[in-house]
Amino acid sequence: MPGEEIFEKGRFEPPSEFKEKAIVKSESIYEEAERDLEGFWAKAADELHWFKKWDRVLERNHPFYRWFVGGKINASYNCLDRHLDTWRKNKAAIIWEGEPGDSKTYTYQQLHHEVSKFANVLKSLGVKKGDRVTIYLPMIPELPIAMLACARIGAIHSVVFGGFSAQALQDRINDAEAKVLITADGGYRRGKIVPLKKNSDEALENAPSIEHVVVVKRTGEDVPMKEGRDLWWHDLMKNASHVCEAEPMDSTDPLFILYTSGTTGKPKGVVHLTGGYIVGTYLTSKYVFDLKDEDIYWCTADIGWITGHSYIVYGPLANGATVVMYEGAPDYPQYDRFWEIVEKYGVTILYTAPTAIRAFIKWGEEWPKKHDLSSLRLLGTVGEPINPDVWLWYYRVIGNEKCPIVDTWWQTETGMILITPLPGISVLKPGSAYRPFPGIKAEVVDDDGNPVPRGQAGNLVIKSPWPAMLGTLYKDPERYKRQYWSQVEGAYFTGDGARIDEDGYFWLLGRIDDVINVSGHRLGTMEVESALVSHEAVAEAAVVGIPHEIKGQGIAAYVVLKEEFKPSDDLTKDLKMHVRKVIGPIATPDEIHYVDKLPKTRSGKIMRRIMRAIKTGKDIGDVSTLEEEAAIKEVREK
Repeated sequence: MPGEEIFEKGRFEPPSEFKEKAIVKSESIYEEAERDLEGFWAKAADELHWFKKWDRVLERNHPFYRWFVGGKINASYNCLDRHLDTWRKNKAAIIWEGEPGDSKTYTYQQLHHEVSKFANVLKSLGVKKGDRVTIYLPMIPELPIAMLACARIGAIHSVVFGGFSAQALQDRINDAEAKVLITADGGYRRGKIVPLKKNSDEALENAPSIEHVVVVKRTGEDVPMKEGRDLWWHDLMKNASHVCEAEPMDSTDPLFILYTSGTTGKPKGVVHLTGGYIVGTYLTSKYVFDLKDEDIYWCTADIGWITGHSYIVYGPLANGATVVMYEGAPDYPQYDRFWEIVEKYGVTILYTAPTAIRAFIKWGEEWPKKHDLSSLRLLGTVGEPINPDVWLWYYRVIGNEKCPIVDTWWQTETGMILITPLPGISVLKPGSAYRPFPGIKAEVVDDDGNPVPRGQAGNLVIKSPWPAMLGTLYKDPERYKRQYWSQVEGAYFTGDGARIDEDGYFWLLGRIDDVINVSGHRLGTMEVESALVSHEAVAEAAVVGIPHEIKGQGIAAYVVLKEEFKPSDDLTKDLKMHVRKVIGPIATPDEIHYVDKLPKTRSGKIMRRIMRAIKTGKDIGDVSTLEEEAAIKEVREK
């Protein structure tokens, strides 16, 4: 089929030493989960602590599936208390590094101490089980401490990414009707101070549900404190007791709300439920990252996103892992900050986004080569499909051709990884997310819900429930049903395009609304972008469909060049020829524009809908998740 060659870049077996020591050593795990789905997840749940065991593993009240019904559990207890009776009590739980270079380590016992104290602080402010608490903090230890303190007393946390504006914060506070806001005087980003308290004050001009604001002193900036409402974290913690029993929660009680942008501009409040979520993130952390006691694990995401919730806080800590947390930007003060951190702490597992890897490629190999990265044994990617050439660079330059790569697919709504390699047994193809995790039934279907032939693009759907799935949308069950369960009968509709190759490997093609229809041929943006990125001059590319009077849709490409290349007419011709050669004439871009940066969300996803809207003269809609306004300006000027 056209474009097959961009996807076939060889196959990579796990190294024999990795295989021998891997947690998952046999393919039989897939059969075990298929044979007895409920038994498979019950066995995982048995590894955690329950105050009361469940009556039923799964209640199938479609689409409101409920896991471990009747069980009593606490997520904070499973991340902390259950390790205190073991040698892990004095093991590092969080190794934190601030952008200016300050650092701090918390053992499991110390983290338990701080979480219990802050749980008592929340109680003293009148926070009760079921109340909502909004957390708007930089990547500092107080962020996971606040989350685990909420979970401890049964309050529902809503973390709002520290890069969001006052308006975005206000919308999320008001939708959740939060009682308390936790923020900081500021945070550091590329050497500048992000004014979190100032944004909070602006948001609170119209957020009547907030009774108290707890402020962490991070930067030492002078900030106004409103008497009776605003309180310093350190003052409240001074006399708080470090004894706070964890509240036994119903397995089906909400653990947190996390808002994800809707195309309508109204953010969707995704609700995750306690028992299923902690079981799902616990087992995927263990199996996907082959997580062992001696690992130093670093997920570079911000905790303001689901990746940080699931794979910095809940999943790894439930496994008793040592987690690295970094506050700042990957290029501050220089392009090698990540590699400096890997070397400094002896990081063994690195989980990052393709967008970050593409930035590393743009900056050049000399930066990672300055550092000893030999401690790394496993690499991971998350957030969007990874171009095969980017995968190969990551494998060669960062992993020194000895680290398997787990290319993971999942969503805010899924709560846990659903499609992924298992690093001790999977033969990898660069750019493929491999197969569904054991117990997950994924299919690629047409618009009528029928499975499409192998090699053909279609809609990715999930055909069976999974433990960490969203429970509903906050205060909007009808939208939950409509958004995720109305397109294909009995299936969860992901909104992503995919194809399955002849070996059963899944290839993700990006959002369905990013498909371009050229003269009746459906092309995934991912395919054309991968072809462009496979050219030696290109660091990053984004393509969108534009109206074309003959073909219906044409292709506009926005290209970021590597440092050593400059735009020219010859290069434009060469790039067009390259795409023709790799995919075929049908995929030749009609326009190529050179930009310094692409419009992206703050979690690194390319915002193609904004580029499409600009090209077609439409309203660009909700931009609360946009990282840099300058990127939009560049696209407008092209």
